[in-house]
Amino acid sequence: MYVLGIETSCDETAAAVVKDGRNILSNKVSSSLKEHKKYGGVVPEIASRMQLEIITEVADRALKEAGINLKDIDLVSVTSGPGLLGSLLTGISFAKAASFALGVPLLGINHIYSHIYANFLNGEPVMLPFAALVVSGGHTSLFYVRDFDEIEPLGETQDDACGEAFDKVAKILGLGYPGGPLIERLAKDGNSKKIKFSCSGTKGQLDFSFSGIKTAVLYAVRNRRLSLAEKRDVAASFQETVIETLIKKSFLACKLKKLNRLVVGGGVAANNRLRERFYAAAREEGLDCYFPSKELCMDNAAMVAGLGYRLFKKGVRSGLD
Repeated sequence: MYVLGIETSCDETAAAVVKDGRNILSNKVSSSLKEHKKYGGVVPEIASRMQLEIITEVADRALKEAGINLKDIDLVSVTSGPGLLGSLLTGISFAKAASFALGVPLLGINHIYSHIYANFLNGEPVMLPFAALVVSGGHTSLFYVRDFDEIEPLGETQDDACGEAFDKVAKILGLGYPGGPLIERLAKDGNSKKIKFSCSGTKGQLDFSFSGIKTAVLYAVRNRRLSLAEKRDVAASFQETVIETLIKKSFLACKLKKLNRLVVGGGVAANNRLRERFYAAAREEGLDCYFPSKELCMDNAAMVAGLGYRLFKKGVRSGLD
């Protein structure tokens, strides 16, 4: 079964063809990131306008690389939220048109859940049930996954998402945008024990809060001219504290739900230090920890197509409304 996936939740325009929910035949992504850099973040109007201009070309490239024609598509799967309203509207409108013209079913997919599914495109499938952490620029959430259509929210950020905090700290340090890769690079040569940071407490034991540590970084460097070595120490101390919080809450979710499998997804999951710490901690705790390949951590349409196939097989459908 050939599924055409469409993803336009933020600044990427993505299309992919996935066969039988696992085999990626193509996965094309076009990003407008360079257009947003000078503003220090994504400008929704710029993102949606560029998606409108390029979405047909990206879908054509995905079909061509997959070696199939549009008429071979059996299902159209599209991100229906959460995300930027104008961007979502562009992708959904394209998907509806394709579904209607081809006379094939349409499925709207939760963007956060598709990040979890990215782990099923790697090779050996993860055994259900499991705990899942999605950590990205817009989301930081924990879930109990019984099945692809049975996903229970356990906790989420109460303010900034983890990736958003990375972006803001990078801005405080004068590094640029996007902040995640820049903080990671700077932290590599820093002393993570130099400065004592902490993430704010939350009412819910599986919820997150990252606005406090962002403010703590601001106070630590305000009115100071930092050397490169000092910036490295700040970046390392910040990054290590955030990762420790993510590990602590994720492992607590596994403990509370009596699970020995943890799946991680989302853009921040591409961070090398985060992956290294999670794998090491999981070994100590006797847990199996799974990450997607780095390219599948980022927003892409293969994960949307893959999850669409699984839900379709379970009888889930979406209307053109």
